[in-house]
Amino acid sequence: MMKVLMIARRTLNSSPGGDTVQINSTAQYLKLLGIDVEVFIGDEEIDYSKYDIMHFFNIIRPDDILPHILKSKLPFVVSTIFVDYSEYEKNRGGTLGFLSTILSSDKIEYLKAIARYIKNGDKINSKYYLLKGHRASVKYVASKANLLLPNSHSEYNRFINKYGVTTPYLKVPNAIDKLTFSDNIKPNEKFKNHVISVGRIEGRKNQLNLINALKDTDLFLTIIGKPSPNHIGYYNECLKLIEENDNMQIIDHINHNELASIFKASKVHVLPSWFETTGLSSLEAAIMDCNIVVTPKGDTEEYFKDLAFYCQPDDLESIKKAVMEAFNQPIQNSLKELILKEYIWENTAQETLKAYNLVLNK
Repeated sequence: MMKVLMIARRTLNSSPGGDTVQINSTAQYLKLLGIDVEVFIGDEEIDYSKYDIMHFFNIIRPDDILPHILKSKLPFVVSTIFVDYSEYEKNRGGTLGFLSTILSSDKIEYLKAIARYIKNGDKINSKYYLLKGHRASVKYVASKANLLLPNSHSEYNRFINKYGVTTPYLKVPNAIDKLTFSDNIKPNEKFKNHVISVGRIEGRKNQLNLINALKDTDLFLTIIGKPSPNHIGYYNECLKLIEENDNMQIIDHINHNELASIFKASKVHVLPSWFETTGLSSLEAAIMDCNIVVTPKGDTEEYFKDLAFYCQPDDLESIKKAVMEAFNQPIQNSLKELILKEYIWENTAQETLKAYNLVLNK
């Protein structure tokens, strides 16, 4: 039996995001294919000798990957989840916003890692990262990987254009769990015809602009998610504005079964982010009969084509217009059909296993 070691970022469970779902669901569905998978957090001690292959996630967190590939001779693949924060950083204001106008995005990411170490005690695991910096670390991880597993062709093209690596890749799409998000789910009527936004509450997800865009409408907005540990000030801004509007609320991160019933009752799901590789919650909402509003920044158009409503994250009128159009239009059933055909975890697991076999059978 093939034994797979999956290694995730240190904050995978304390600050859950789309990658938390991606990792756990990929592992779950690989096990259904008869693969022995264990998931570890980046700073755990691991006996590498028990495994045939390592699978990492989040190439923009190379410090979580470097110690393992420097200690182990195992072949490895990387699900890149290559999020680009540069446009958000330039628009955020403050010191980082200013620095983003004069420094490269890689230098900004390095400064952020150092700041997290000083401010929060987030340790830096690798001397390589500390000495070589962010860009060199990302390139090193990518060049040593046997295969990269982006969620889209668009993601891979962005990555190689930025870092100039030639590592081969296999597209492994993000997906939904069709057992959890099924037509059998009963709608939670408390959220009937709500506009929903599900995601970690942080600047990149752009909830503050969403609140401002909808605060003078008659729509009911429900934001679901935990604040990112490094964006508590941003979360408090969102909370203050929400409290001033009777038609809005924030709910903490909830389990997928509850989420499915909320989606089922809602009309629109919106992610007006500064960047999304996919937006897992958009896939999940669409399968539960929501129209979806998404950012065009990132790789969303490869997934949603012309079946979503697109908005510009820096334009309140654009966000409002897209949400109102989505609310007033019939449900896009063709998007649901596309997702059931292309974007289910069974397909993701099959493609992931194909990647493992490509590496191990070279």
